[in-house]
Amino acid sequence: MLNTTYSVNNVAIRLTDERWTHIVENHDDMAGYYDAVLQTMEDADYVIKGYGGASIAIQEVKRNKLLAVVYKEFDDDGFLITAYFTRKIKLEKEEILWKKKF
Repeated sequence: MLNTTYSVNNVAIRLTDERWTHIVENHDDMAGYYDAVLQTMEDADYVIKGYGGASIAIQEVKRNKLLAVVYKEFDDDGFLITAYFTRKIKLEKEEILWKKKF
């Protein structure tokens, strides 16, 4: 199965079964959050610069609990790399690429 979602830049981002399996095997707390991962891509609160040309879409799911979705984006296509929950992102120390207008 292949799902496609769109980044805040309106670029199609692919989420393959292989990637989803990787995510839940490495971050077992992500099981059951497939739709939340896709939603975070489309409706991120922030997008920050990741490593190696990756971007990280961030959405607050609970107070002080963030869902981070790491992806790579090209001109007209992209792919999701991983996703995880975190409390450790300090936005004031990150390079913010995009911010939702609240």
